[in-house]
Amino acid sequence: MALRSTRDSQILVIGCGIAGIGAAQKLIKHGFNNVHILEATARSGGRVRTGRLGDNIVEIGANWIHGPSKENPVFSLACNHQLLDEESMSEENQAVDIGGHPMFIPNWFSSSGRKLAPETMAPALEFYMNLLERSQEFYSTGEEPFPSVGEFLKAEVKRLTPEEWKEDRESFDLRMAMANTLLKLECCVSGTHTMDDVSLGAFGMYKTLPGLDCTFPRGYEGLTDSMLKELPKDIVLYDKQVKCVHWNYSKNGTNTEGTSFPVVIECSNGETFAADHVIITVSLGYLKKHQSTFLSPSFPPHKLHSIQRMGFGTNNKIFLEFEKPFWDEDCELIYLVWEDETHLDDVVADIKTSWIRKMTGFTVLKPTERYGHVLCGWIAGRESEYMETLSEDEVLHTVTQLLLKFTGNPTLRPRKLLRSQWFHDPYSCGSYSYVAKGCSGRDIENLAEPLPLKGSDSKPLQVLFAGEATHNSYFSTVHGALLSGWREAERLVAHYTPASGSVSSKL
Repeated sequence: MALRSTRDSQILVIGCGIAGIGAAQKLIKHGFNNVHILEATARSGGRVRTGRLGDNIVEIGANWIHGPSKENPVFSLACNHQLLDEESMSEENQAVDIGGHPMFIPNWFSSSGRKLAPETMAPALEFYMNLLERSQEFYSTGEEPFPSVGEFLKAEVKRLTPEEWKEDRESFDLRMAMANTLLKLECCVSGTHTMDDVSLGAFGMYKTLPGLDCTFPRGYEGLTDSMLKELPKDIVLYDKQVKCVHWNYSKNGTNTEGTSFPVVIECSNGETFAADHVIITVSLGYLKKHQSTFLSPSFPPHKLHSIQRMGFGTNNKIFLEFEKPFWDEDCELIYLVWEDETHLDDVVADIKTSWIRKMTGFTVLKPTERYGHVLCGWIAGRESEYMETLSEDEVLHTVTQLLLKFTGNPTLRPRKLLRSQWFHDPYSCGSYSYVAKGCSGRDIENLAEPLPLKGSDSKPLQVLFAGEATHNSYFSTVHGALLSGWREAERLVAHYTPASGSVSSKL
């Protein structure tokens, strides 16, 4: 009976990102034959998206494997599919533990057009990073001296600035301005408008894995493409925009030959699909935007409140290609230091006129033999969302003026520009999740909780939830998304696994 149920159960996965692909893979591996993925767009991958800038491969979406070591399932899959270079797969690379913050070799440029000396700027970097590490410790202690990471950092920078720094006013101001650049950069890392919105007590929930972050030489999409090739070729149904998931459904679904299914998925074009179970892997941003219409009956209040409370922000990239580099040969990261920003504030006063001030700097795409002379600029928050509304020419002009100002080089001109626009992507509605002020791990658990709730008399596990925002240790990452897809597939496997001679209905 259990094996027949496993083969015959209709399971639909909404979203063909890595969480959805991972869930489908695991279900097929365990003998579920009636599995399909409904994808709203004409492409797979979700927020894994590889693009091109001229002849160069660039990552519009997910950039790195964070913590490429044996504990990371994305790294293991990438190795199995031979998608990484030898250095990334080496034991030495896997052994490096950077605590989630790679120490790139930097160049510093100031708004007066100067290149700044490492001896002036490096102490500010070390000072700030120590405070950032401390901000991650409150999760384990249960203390929360401030409601947000931003408020904690601002107070501690003011309280703990070394007295000897103040003896040289110019160096002191530059170091304070550098701290402000780093605060804005942390908005990019956390995917938030301001660090004042990120919970201090929950900041340490995020766990890092060992390994020096690495990239895919031929693009991150190579991973999702390789995973899809292992699935039945007709498993993904593209251009199926799901309008509503009807659960606890009492009527017969479409083409069900009289069989009663508890879930019917209604698409925007009027198509319907019936299922025993559905795994929803859409972004938290999409759920926030469509929370009142996406489920019928609607989300239980505690799940709805967690969707509303949890943070989901925008972090965009602006790629620039140059004829020749203006940065040092060994440089991996360029910091932009606004000399008039000596007080910590990670938002701009007037977004329309000053959005570019939220751009903290650029990573240098390495190796040069692979990418040429390409920089990736980072910008987060509502300033980033405003940037998306501008034309490409306007963005290129503004970024060019920024670089002219900071380098003091009047001949500097990028050859090409490419940018991401994740906020206005209708199915992402932003970049990734963070634990917002007032949130806790319970909110992530609420997001991941299947419907109907435990104790219900209805057929169990009708609606399951996966995606990076549902993983309480690795939220905002590709490996968190993958693990969440596996988790929900395993939930169904356990449900259909015989226990003591009967079919288990474990939740």
